[in-house]
Amino acid sequence: MDSVDLEVLKRSTEWLDAGRRVLLVTVVRTWGSSPRPEGAMLAVRDDGLVEGSVSGGCIEDDIVLRIRRDGLTATRCEAVTYGVSADEARRFGLPCGGTIQLVLEPLGRDSGMAPLLDAIAQGRLVARRLDLETGIATLGPAQAAAGLAFDGRFLTTVHGPRYRMLVIGASQLSKYLAQIAVGLDYQVTVCDPRVEYTGTWDVPGVTLVKTMPDDTVLAMRLDERCAVVALTHDPKLDDMALLEALRSPAFYVGALGSRANNARRRLRLAEMDLGAGDIARLHGPVGVYIGSRTPPEIAVSILAEITAVKNGVALPEAARVAGAKALIEPSAACPS
Repeated sequence: MDSVDLEVLKRSTEWLDAGRRVLLVTVVRTWGSSPRPEGAMLAVRDDGLVEGSVSGGCIEDDIVLRIRRDGLTATRCEAVTYGVSADEARRFGLPCGGTIQLVLEPLGRDSGMAPLLDAIAQGRLVARRLDLETGIATLGPAQAAAGLAFDGRFLTTVHGPRYRMLVIGASQLSKYLAQIAVGLDYQVTVCDPRVEYTGTWDVPGVTLVKTMPDDTVLAMRLDERCAVVALTHDPKLDDMALLEALRSPAFYVGALGSRANNARRRLRLAEMDLGAGDIARLHGPVGVYIGSRTPPEIAVSILAEITAVKNGVALPEAARVAGAKALIEPSAACPS
């Protein structure tokens, strides 16, 4: 789940534990353009203090104004809609006449916030099912591909880590990549059997393993919510891991290196009896072309491409590192 929304759940629970009343607001449906996606959350305390967001700010202002004026007196959940008319769309900052539907949920002992946070802390993916008529929320297992569902009475939201990333190589670039990926809500595993690199690894919140990368790929049981990035430049480490990753459902598999190195890598994978379709899934050289030179810039470039693939955005060839470099310097091999 989005780390911003996780902070909303944590803050809501802190306020409840302190004896405050809290209204949890969840985006359940949007039409047209909307500043925040379905599932985005906002918590409003009984004195108008807020955490999170559901719009560009105007809807939050309207909800806070009402609470400060009338108090947080609601005892039942309700669904409300903003932006039905053009005037409302302008008033509430919804672009292009967009419309947004929200569920307003006064939190209480039946909301199950503490068990929900416990499940998330354990790394479990859970579905929270809220009955708007009773205000009772129940928790259950969720599938990685599941999303928000709302039928007018029951609201089901999915919480917990849904995306995983395997980074092969514990280099300086890997440190920046892992740090940013954690901020993007990936569960990050860095794999490197070389003690000269793992001995100085110091990135909190990232799992470091020292097994062979291909064994790690198999052990992780990659699914369609996984990304794999090979960064070692060492065929002995990268190639076998890429071979297994490209046979998996992982949504993204990429490798660092120049155009020439990536061409040679594809030939080696073909010699390992990997099919042309699987080889075509390999992103390499990885990244979106932003003129990156330093490790943090290259990390941003790589994660920009991964984000585009995750969100189903087809990048033009000229935006990719290889395509852009081919246009700029056709005869030169490009850095990552």
